[in-house]
Amino acid sequence: MDLGTLFEFACERYPQYEALIQEDTRLTYQEMNLEIDKIASGLQALGIKQGDRVVLVLKNRLEMVTLYWAIQKIGAIFTPINFRLSPEEIKYCVQDADAAAVVYEPVSEKTVLEAIKELKTLKIGVQGALGVDVSYGELQKKGANQPDRPKIHDDDVCLMLYTSGTTGRPKGVPRTHQSEYSAAVAHIIQNRYEVQESTIGVMPLYHTMGMRSLLSMAFLNGKLVMTPDYSAQTVLEALDQEKITCVYLVPTIFHDLVYHPDFAKYNLSSLKKLGYAGAAMTKALTEEIIKKLKPEIFINHYGSSEVYTFSICNYLDKKPGCAGKPGFHQRLRVVVADPDGNSTPEDMVPAGVPGEIIVDLRTSEGFRGYWNRPDATTKAIRNEWYFTGDMGMIDQEGDLYVLGRVDDMIISGGENIHPLEVEDVIAKHPKVAEVAVVGLPDPRWGEIVTAFIVPKDQSLTVEELDDYCKESNQLSNFKRPRKYVLVAAIPKSPVGKILRRKLRSGEYEELYLERESAS
Repeated sequence: MDLGTLFEFACERYPQYEALIQEDTRLTYQEMNLEIDKIASGLQALGIKQGDRVVLVLKNRLEMVTLYWAIQKIGAIFTPINFRLSPEEIKYCVQDADAAAVVYEPVSEKTVLEAIKELKTLKIGVQGALGVDVSYGELQKKGANQPDRPKIHDDDVCLMLYTSGTTGRPKGVPRTHQSEYSAAVAHIIQNRYEVQESTIGVMPLYHTMGMRSLLSMAFLNGKLVMTPDYSAQTVLEALDQEKITCVYLVPTIFHDLVYHPDFAKYNLSSLKKLGYAGAAMTKALTEEIIKKLKPEIFINHYGSSEVYTFSICNYLDKKPGCAGKPGFHQRLRVVVADPDGNSTPEDMVPAGVPGEIIVDLRTSEGFRGYWNRPDATTKAIRNEWYFTGDMGMIDQEGDLYVLGRVDDMIISGGENIHPLEVEDVIAKHPKVAEVAVVGLPDPRWGEIVTAFIVPKDQSLTVEELDDYCKESNQLSNFKRPRKYVLVAAIPKSPVGKILRRKLRSGEYEELYLERESAS
């Protein structure tokens, strides 16, 4: 079964249900399907065929959704990338994917045209973008009302996501109709979604989280409300006005919402089901969300573009920050961490001991290897297990805690220290807005624990922070930061992952002089 056909099933089931909303445009499933068929036929008229990669450099807008489904119906491969990428990065992805076409809009026009000026790639424009071979409006008129539907198999690739590249160049992650369908089903089950849910399309559609919201709403005849230009206020307004029932967001966005100065003005009583992923959430933020949003369901989802679900936790009130048990299609292990890639699935560590998290790749949600990167595939996939590169620990109750990346582990004076356990303590300080902890080189200790902090209150001092950590009964003395740096912002990827490498390399704006704490 292919995704385009499954979407048509939904359209036949409840044709008059609202499907897609953006500002004043409201499309039912029937209306949306008619639009999609025209776009699909138009793409075929331009020569886009089954198996072709179509790169999209767009914001989260209505046209990106209709193009997604049009591309599925003709058996091509939807290949979205971040519209904020540099010309060099866009060129790399377009060439790596061997793209048949690139779709862009005014915000990405300059960088795309610079990136592909020497490439023979079809250019499709949205929202009046210049320099195109064909506009979105012309695309609608190019073909017939119905596309020619090729035979599509469930193991055909339908989507290629490029990993966000927190280290090194991005890697293409090809995903099949089966893996995307299975991931959507798991998402529905794990978040306990029902027919006619509604959500907000704020997570990028070049990210696995955006894909989950898109597919789960379609399969349940739900409503997807697009927000091309993100702001916390825009999201709060949409949650209120559209009576949104469920969201799936990164912790950064939850932070923006619950700490927004006008939060109390909005009626969010319809919002019952919350999920987060993409990055760790501090205990302080978890508790604030529970207090202010009072969710019936609150899920921490831990996974990746390569294998959608690793684990889920739906008892965050009892275990804030916990990643829980393996997901619906999954099992996992924690093994001896080896950055050189020499550990095996049999090198398991006991409960309470940190190690690298690995997951069973026989899951129907998983990929089978990176695009054009046999080196990365060999390192990541061993004996039918996917080595995540994440550090974790399983407690005595069999629950998983994610501790950061293997490469993020701090080794200070021979002791292993994981950033998240230090961040969880500092985040509870009432004058701290955000915190990120990294290890910086030190001639005596090898590395020293260094806390980068965005202050909520400008009266915050290093001495105050150090006293707070000393007095905490949750932080051993050897884990206490030896250096504090007050900064304007914590560098993050587009989906909210902390870019610790930038902190290590000095890519931040310091507010005050950094100081080392007393030993």
